[in-house]
Amino acid sequence: MTKAVEAEPFAIVQERIDRLRRWAEQNGLDGVLLRKRRSFAWLTMGRCNHIVWSTEEGVADLLIFPDRAICVTTRMESDRIEEEELAGLGFEMIAPEWTEGVLPTLRRLCAGKKIGADVWPDALGIESAVYMGDSLFQLTYVLEEEEIRRYSWLCWQAAWAVEETCREVRPGMSEWEIQSRLAEKILLHGILPQVILVATDERVFRYRHPIPTAKPLRRYAMLVLCAEKWGLVANVTRLVHFGPLPKTLSDRRRKLAEIDLTMNLATRPGVPIREVLRAGIEAYRRVGHPDDWRYLHQGGPTGYATREFLATPDCEGVVQLHQAFTWNPSLPGIKSEDTIWVDKQGNHFLTHTGNWPYIIMERDGQVFQRPDILVIP
Repeated sequence: MTKAVEAEPFAIVQERIDRLRRWAEQNGLDGVLLRKRRSFAWLTMGRCNHIVWSTEEGVADLLIFPDRAICVTTRMESDRIEEEELAGLGFEMIAPEWTEGVLPTLRRLCAGKKIGADVWPDALGIESAVYMGDSLFQLTYVLEEEEIRRYSWLCWQAAWAVEETCREVRPGMSEWEIQSRLAEKILLHGILPQVILVATDERVFRYRHPIPTAKPLRRYAMLVLCAEKWGLVANVTRLVHFGPLPKTLSDRRRKLAEIDLTMNLATRPGVPIREVLRAGIEAYRRVGHPDDWRYLHQGGPTGYATREFLATPDCEGVVQLHQAFTWNPSLPGIKSEDTIWVDKQGNHFLTHTGNWPYIIMERDGQVFQRPDILVIP
């Protein structure tokens, strides 16, 4: 896989600022306040505003008015943000002292204006601010050409890291050691691990969201990764087994592939997202596991979040062209998870490396490859 190449972002950023201004006008707003990491990354075409990995909010806020595009951050952050993140993008910098913080400046700039914010405004002390996060995030759902190119690179790297780690693990390794090997592979590429789940042996069967522990691997491991770069998040799960598969797993892997393929093929432009889930629920019933969809969320739209929201039987929204999705159906002891991008000609499995054992499936004259369990003799 070739290295992702940076494109000139100025024109895209300016178009997105203009889009935000039109959106604000349509919603009767005087301005827009973006505090979340995902919002900063989307508007700036992949730049970052965080220090702490685990927070949703960053250390630099963006304020968009009809005549100004402002970044507000403290003086201790401002030089790096201006020189390494926002250089050439046309933002005006305002940098109060760190002892003061940014809130007094934000309140002054927003005084008397109706502001749409991507965070709940109660803690901001901006009386005229209103939460508009759900509507704002919808502006990020459809990926543009440069984002798709970056996302393809990220998804391939994430899948490669998980698959290579599966090949490297050996009985006796703890789940923590497996986690560290996976983290090292992605950190080398400037990719951040939003989520790493590792379970071995009976924990794969017992827990569907297993954080790693000191438990040593005997025969069976599940590795899950949600990996972030440029604000985009790739999601992938793979499984590895030492020695012959028990009949239970051998049977369930094909049943799961049936559910997985049903959901991924149903994810087409214009289809209500709840209908994709319902197709999956029907597939669970067909393979003899009618209630297992209840024990783990089944996924939903992705892109600038591990999931933009979870698909439920009554959720709103339809699949959009050039939107990304990750479905993660599961049965006891086994889970499937890949990131796809919805194109006009069909869906692209972005986390498909071609270097993994696959279950070959046919639908309507087309052949599909869905990830199998890697069996190491």
